[in-house]
This record gives sequence, C-alpha cells and structure tokens, in this order.
Amino acid sequence: MIRRPFFPLGLALATAVAVGAAAAQPAAQPAARVDRFEGDVAAAEALARRGAHSDAAQRARRVTAAYAQQGARNSSEYNSAGRAYVLLGTGNAGAVRSALSAFDRAVKADSSNFDAQRRIGALFLDKYNAPEARASYEAVLKRAPNDVDALLGLAQVEEFEGKGTALVTARRALAIAPQHASVLAYVARLHLDAETFDSARSTAQRAIAADSSSIDAWSVLGAHAWLSGDSTAYRRALQAVTGLQPQPSAFFTALAEAAGRQRRYAESVQLAQLAVRYDSSSFKALGVLGTTQLRVGQMTEGRAAVERAFSLDPFNLWHKNTLDLLDKMRSFRTVSRGRFEVVAPVDDAELLALYIIPLLERAYDSLSVRYAYRAPTPVRLEFFRQHADFSVRTVGLVGLGALGVSFGSLLAMDTPNARERGTFNWGSTAWHELTHAFTLGASAHRVPRWLSEGLSVHEERRANSGWGARTTLPWLLAYKNGRLRPISQLTDGFMRPRYAEETSFSYYHASLFCEWVERTKGAAALPALLVAYRDGLDTPAVMQRVLGLTMPQVDAQFDLWLTQRFSQELAAVASSAPGDSSGGTFVQTMRRAVELVDSPREAQRDSARALLERARRAFPSYAGDDGPAWYLTRVALSVHDTALALQMIEQVTDRDETAYTANKLEAELRERRGDLAGAVAALERMIWVWPYVAGDHEALAVLAGKQGDHARAIRERRAVIALRPPDLAEARYELARALAAGGDIPGARRELLSILEDAPSYENAQLLLLELRKRGGGA
Repeated sequence: MIRRPFFPLGLALATAVAVGAAAAQPAAQPAARVDRFEGDVAAAEALARRGAHSDAAQRARRVTAAYAQQGARNSSEYNSAGRAYVLLGTGNAGAVRSALSAFDRAVKADSSNFDAQRRIGALFLDKYNAPEARASYEAVLKRAPNDVDALLGLAQVEEFEGKGTALVTARRALAIAPQHASVLAYVARLHLDAETFDSARSTAQRAIAADSSSIDAWSVLGAHAWLSGDSTAYRRALQAVTGLQPQPSAFFTALAEAAGRQRRYAESVQLAQLAVRYDSSSFKALGVLGTTQLRVGQMTEGRAAVERAFSLDPFNLWHKNTLDLLDKMRSFRTVSRGRFEVVAPVDDAELLALYIIPLLERAYDSLSVRYAYRAPTPVRLEFFRQHADFSVRTVGLVGLGALGVSFGSLLAMDTPNARERGTFNWGSTAWHELTHAFTLGASAHRVPRWLSEGLSVHEERRANSGWGARTTLPWLLAYKNGRLRPISQLTDGFMRPRYAEETSFSYYHASLFCEWVERTKGAAALPALLVAYRDGLDTPAVMQRVLGLTMPQVDAQFDLWLTQRFSQELAAVASSAPGDSSGGTFVQTMRRAVELVDSPREAQRDSARALLERARRAFPSYAGDDGPAWYLTRVALSVHDTALALQMIEQVTDRDETAYTANKLEAELRERRGDLAGAVAALERMIWVWPYVAGDHEALAVLAGKQGDHARAIRERRAVIALRPPDLAEARYELARALAAGGDIPGARRELLSILEDAPSYENAQLLLLELRKRGGGA
C-alpha cells in the first residue's frame, strides 16, 4: 500500500516549529499596543473573501516576512501574524504550523486575548483535531461564559464529533446575541441539513438582515431555493454572493454539500464541478467533488479529485483515509453477473456473490414493479471486511454505526464477518440498501430521509420471513412513555437524536408508518408518496395529496392506529407509575419464570412453564433470545417434547433475523422429524446470518440433494469450495457429483479433469469420470 504523508496538527508540535527570527525572540512587551500588521492582514483577508487569493497571499507574505525579520512587539501582532500565515496555509503545512505557533505566542503574551485563543480553536477544527479545538474554546468560555464566538466554535466542534448538541449550543449563543449573523447562518445550515426547510430559510434571512455580506447565510438561502426549486430566490442569492465574491466557488461548494446531504448525488457532482471551475485551488470544493464522485461510482475521477484536495490540505483525515482505502480496494475482486457487480476482498467475493446477486436480482424485480421505476444498472455493491473501512468509504472517518449505505446505484456494506456472529443479517441489509436505490430514484432523490428509511425497513419485512426490525421491549416502552417523535417531527429522530436508541427506534417507527399507509390507503399509496415528492411537493402537501390529511391529522391518526395495533403489548408492559420503564407485568412474569426454569424440582419447572406461557400470550411478538418462546423451547426439550419445541422455536426464527443458534436448533429438530423442507429453510436463514461454516453448507447440500433440488445443492458445494476447505479435492469432487446429479455432465467432467490435473491418483474422481464417460457414450 502507498504510504502517503499525513500532517496531524498538534499544539506541542506547532509551538516547537521555528518561525525565522520570531522563534527565538523574547516574549512580547505588554506596553506596546500598536499593531503594525493589522492593516495589511485585514486587507488580505478582505481580498481572500472576494476570491482574490493571489493578491491576498502577496499581502500576507509581506506580513510574514516582516514578522520573521522583526518579530512581534505584543499579543496583537502575534495574532495578526498568525492570521497572515493562515492565508498562506493552502498546500503549505509549514504555514499552518507557523500560524498556530503565532496564535499560541499571542495567548502567552496576553492571556486575555480571546480572539487568538478562538483562532487556535478554529485552526485545530479546520485541521480535524476536535479535542484540541474543544479545549481552546472551553478555555475561553471558562473565563468568559457568554463569549458568543467561542460558543459558536464549540457548537461546530460538537457537530464535527457527531454529537446531537450542536444546535443546543448554538441556541445558547443566540440567546446572548440574537442578531449575531455568523451564529444565525450556522443555525440556518443545521436546519437545512436536518430537512427543516422553513426554519432554514427564515433563519438565513435573519442572518442577512443582520449582515448582508454573510456569504454563509446567502449560501444557505441559495441552497434552500435550489432544493425547493425556487428559481427567483436562487437567482437573487447567487447575484448577492457574486457581488461579494465574483468567482463564487464557496457558494457552489455549499450548494454541492447541501445537495449531497439531501442524497441528490448526481446534482451534487455537477455543482461541485462548477465550484472547482471557479476556484481550482479550493481543497474544499475538490474534496466535495471527489467524495461525491466516488459515491456515484466515478472511481477514477473521484480519486483524482481527492488526491488533488489532499495535496492542498495534507491535514485532511477524511481524504487520507479515503485514499488509503482506495489503495486497499485495488486488491479487491469484482464479480459481475446480470444487473449487479460485487466488489469485495478476494477471500469473500465468490462466496458472497453466490448468494447476494440472486437475492438482489429478486429484489430488483420486486421493487421495480412496486415502485414503477428501474434503478440504473449495473448496481455496484461494495463489501468491507473491516467495519472501519466501510465507515471510511461512507463518511471518511471510522465510527459510523450503520451496517450499510446506499448512494443510489452504488451500495456499500459490511461483510458478515465484519460483525460478531448473530448480530447482523447481511441479506436483509442488502435488500434494505437496494430499496433506497428505488425510493430515491422514484422520487428524483427528493424523498425525506425518514420515509426512505421507513420504506426500506418495510420492504425488508416483506422480503423474507423474520427480516426487518420488529417490536422490541425498549421500543414499546419508549412509545408508551412518549419518547418517540410524531411523523411531523420524525426527521429529528434521525438527525438530532435525544438519546442513544432514538435513531434505531425511528427506523422502526417510520416503517410502521409505511405499514399504516398501506393498510389504510392501499398498496398504491406508498409509491404515490414518492411521486408527490418527485413533483416538488413538501411533506405537508404530499400528505394532503396522497392521504387527504393534514400533518396534525396524520400524527393523530397514526398514533391512534399504533395504540390499537399494540394494545395487547402495551397492556403487558403497563405499570402503575407514570413513566415507569420497568416493563410492567411482562418483565415481572419473565423474571419469576427465569428463576424457576432450571430448577431441579419438577413443580417449580411446571410453574416456570405456566409463567412463560402467560408472558408469551401477553407479548406474542417478542422474539429475543431472552423471551418466553426461547425459554419454552428449552423447557420442551428438557422433557423431549420436540413438537412443542418446534412450535416455540419457530416463533423465534420467524421474528428474529439474526437468530443463528435458534435456526440451527430448528434445522436439527426438523431433520430429525423428517421435515426436510423445513430443515432446508432453517439452514438457508442461518446462511444469511453467518455463511462461514462449511458444515452448514454441506448439510444444506445433502438435504437439497435428497429433495432433488440440484441447483441449491450445486450452489452449496460451490460455497464449500469458496471457503477453502482443508481437503479441496474432496470438496471439488462433491461439486462434480452435484453437477452430474443435476444433469450438467460437461460441467462435472470439467471439474473432475481439473481435479485430476492436480491429483492424478484421486481414485474417486477417476471412477466418476469413467462413469460419466460411459453414461455419455465417450471412450
């Protein structure tokens, strides 16, 4: 792998960098107050804001040259020198470190120089060092709790860290300074990202009223107008920005980012290309362009743009991670069949392609009929064995919690072994992500995030028995205690979760909305929602057109349906105290049953069984491995009642898509009772949880052969070979037998001849080859 240089920015390192004569000079004298550099620096910054980077750099170099020769006399001059170095930082790691060193000296010379301290924070954040940035802003706030600019910086750090508190912190700043243009513009952009478009527009307008030269505010207003199709407002915003910055690269970069966040990736590429055309040295524009090109499968072009961006900003961890991953992916294998291509590590590609491509072909056919739309092909699915690699492919950094992602016709996800066995169903995940390609495309990429996710989970449940999110005790308690947002606010459940589980709860909640729409308005209503979004309507107008309901009516009627749908379960977890999350009688009953279930005394085991039956009747959809059906399976097996054990275990496997152990037990029980079809179904479910056990594939091959299902048997024999068993010749011999049994005599012969090339004395292969030649009339 290529080892490209990377320059993490740290304060200790920066302060150790020599800055000409300034590095060795004594501390500034507080008595000297005149700042000789301020005029030139302010003029250079004004030129940079207008996009005149060459002129700005010339003025900045004049300042840094004077600083290097003469030093600084006070904190303000150190601060100005740092500002000049910042202007020279594009593609120049030394200038960035010199800027940080100068700001640090400014603070040491005058600890009350909060501007310099904030600039340290901004520089750290700009160079992706969130902990140091946070420390800098918090140092200011410790001494000046109402420092609005420090609060804004802290909010930006929190957003960078992925915390849901950025808007709260920014609103603290607005409470202190309601007309602060920079804070208003930042809040407007957060609203735009969260798809609260009316708030984004009105807040951006307040920012412009406070400062009509705010390019950030005009960019939000322009992005809102572009997203909503308001050409008049868009032209007004562009005209205003062009007056401030004749080459409006920053404006189009902001639009490209907004388009990408709204999942309008192709248009994001076009906007980013325009931004780069205006300023080919903008590493931010180049980064947005390259990242988005990679998301739509333009791998060569995307890599080139990210390489250029990284050369201009060698501190950028996103770009370094992305380029390192692209280097790693050069060793991946691509398997192309039909409408799909699978890109995966060599050891995984053939095994996963055996299963995932036929599944996705089935999904494609089903979804194209349901949504009257055909996603562009080939659809590219990338698998990553390490979750950190998948996270980098998706957002440029490690730490993403998702299992998969869809950018339209490019999907990415973890391999099954990227997660612990029994925690991940890779089939349902792939189906989920492919559904996005259809719902995004059918809506011209205008469907809101919450509905697109809800439709994907809904389609998972439709695809296979047990797939997709199901009712859990934590979700039910959250709903009962009013901790789930109504549909009118559900975007915030994804974008601004108030607690750790809210995002996952919102996925299921959104899928239930889709179920409600389909049950109450018919199957045509869901695709009609997408068409309404495609036509440019906002969510209230969409609901009015398709459902004939206002948003308050949607919230009320959906909530009423939920209380009726889950009335039995809600009663089971009800408790006497309001807001109690203990789980009510259901949890109490389960606790008593679990205490007795393994008792050596028969009477207590009988009591446990009665309690478990009571709990199961109270909450029949509970499918966890700590639920009543699973414990009743154990009780039934203890008394050799396999009929009851099967009845109970199928309630687990029919509702839990990751129940590997339960499916294995079901397969064994069904085979023992002669139910070969049932055993095959259980083994198939196991493979979608964990396909890496050769014995599972061998068992499925044998059962399929007994049923005359030769295609399945052949697939399973190929899977064993893909797992590289110790006795590869034997595995290939079994594949030849399966091919012959399925009538593919030429294929079986080719396999046998290949075996004999490597092992000429393999007797079984010789005998089978002779038999096939006789059967085919050969010599």
